Amino acid sequence: MSLKRSNSSGKSFGAAGDAGGKIDRQELFDELKRLAALGEPFTAVTVALAVGAGEPHVAKALLGLAAEGYLERAEGGRYRATAMVEMNQAEFVKAYARASKVDSTRQRDLSEIGRLKQNNDVMRQRLLVAIAERDHYLAALRARGIDPGPAPQPAAGPRAEAEAAPAPSPDADASSAQPAATPPAEADAAEPRN
Repeated sequence: MSLKRSNSSGKSFGAAGDAGGKIDRQELFDELKRLAALGEPFTAVTVALAVGAGEPHVAKALLGLAAEGYLERAEGGRYRATAMVEMNQAEFVKAYARASKVDSTRQRDLSEIGRLKQNNDVMRQRLLVAIAERDHYLAALRARGIDPGPAPQPAAGPRAEAEAAPAPSPDADASSAQPAATPPAEADAAEPRN
């Protein structure tokens, strides 16, 4: 029995899912260097087609390389290979080996980091829109000669307010805590001080 026949016999149904399971490191390195020289964003599909590997395996490798900091994630599932320009073959082999060992905890953490970064980008965009809107309305008020007044101060937490508030004098504290009918001398005697 030949080697080909022994590999292809048996479970041929599941063998199609393993097609393209191995990624040639040299081809991947060359393709990423070429894409880094172009400077344009790329997807896992374009890299998979170029190196002849399966798209899920290439996507996992690109995700791992992005987690290692050698690829930069762009919008829409795209990547940029900006850090690959100065990388040599030995560094890439080490980075690829580390990136290939993505366990489930790290994968979950990476997806959580990605979600938080995306949320941060959305909130930053909303903040920039709100600032631009505020500036627009302030300019409209000033153009019509209306004084918008002082800028509002950001709300601080209770601890920051307590630290920022001036400390009242002991006499003012005792007189404000007691009812108006009680003379201050009796109030001082009735309440012990620490």
